[in-house]
Amino acid sequence: MSRVFIIAEAGVNHNGSLEIAKKLIDVASEAGADAVKFQTFKADKLVSKTAQKADYQKETTGVDESQYAMIKKLELDEMAHHELIKHCQSKKILFLSTPFDHESITLLHGLGMNIFKIPSGEITNLPYLRQIGSFGKEVILSTGMADLGEVEDALDVLVSAGTPKENITILHATTEYPCPMDEVNLKAMQTMSHAFGVNVGYSDHTQGIEIPIAAVAMGATLIEKHFTLDREMPGPDHKASLEPDGLKAMVKALRNVEKALGDGIKKPSKSEAKNIGIARKSILTCKAIQKGERFCEENLCIKRPGEGMSPMRWDEVIGTVATRDYREDELL
Repeated sequence: MSRVFIIAEAGVNHNGSLEIAKKLIDVASEAGADAVKFQTFKADKLVSKTAQKADYQKETTGVDESQYAMIKKLELDEMAHHELIKHCQSKKILFLSTPFDHESITLLHGLGMNIFKIPSGEITNLPYLRQIGSFGKEVILSTGMADLGEVEDALDVLVSAGTPKENITILHATTEYPCPMDEVNLKAMQTMSHAFGVNVGYSDHTQGIEIPIAAVAMGATLIEKHFTLDREMPGPDHKASLEPDGLKAMVKALRNVEKALGDGIKKPSKSEAKNIGIARKSILTCKAIQKGERFCEENLCIKRPGEGMSPMRWDEVIGTVATRDYREDELL
């Protein structure tokens, strides 16, 4: 299996602070993630000033401010992007960011982004999809809240706009924070893989790390997971995010599962081959046998070690004549 691509999703957990954003990059790099991802948007282009917050946002940030007011404080300007890209380079981790409007798409394209992440909320945004698709770059498409037909439509738009199908990875996701376990529906990831013939992955919003592990075991080539410095920090996404130790544990677990999946060929492994002779059995004599005597169930038995004749040949041996003398407990 090829290496699973792990995105540590910082999102807006920087709370508008460049210093916190850089600390998030440090944590993601130390954990061993392949990329750290932020969000690029202009509040004026993203949301109306009367738009309501999601229920989970009301629970984490209160009901007194609008969605616009909440996200306005979380914008990263162009200078911040330059700073964060530079910091990622120093930490040897890939910088990614999800754009939420046309101006942000243009900014990221100008900054040399080679991978564009499309969030679930934009999967039905035709002009948005066309703009990203026209670049012909790598695309990661999140599919939260979508049905199979909507995913197919988005794929068609991206491909028609100029993105090769092989450049697209579809992420199964459930857009709820945190996501209830009985709504994860990991098998939908495999359904999309079979339906569209593209790489699939999983964007996780559950609490804990067991579902990303299961996703990799089921064929995910990419995992995305929110993380934070501290779940008690103010902000909409901290509560549903991993803290630094949790992110480390997840990356380590995913790398172990990645190794454990192997190549799918059923054969003895290098380390177990030496144990074949010890753990398996052979046909032995259970008493002394004279030359010319017939082998039977009374004078033969099956015991370790497995260095002699295989017990699978038992029927071949029973009833044949010994061509020499055998002592007790001797391998045939």
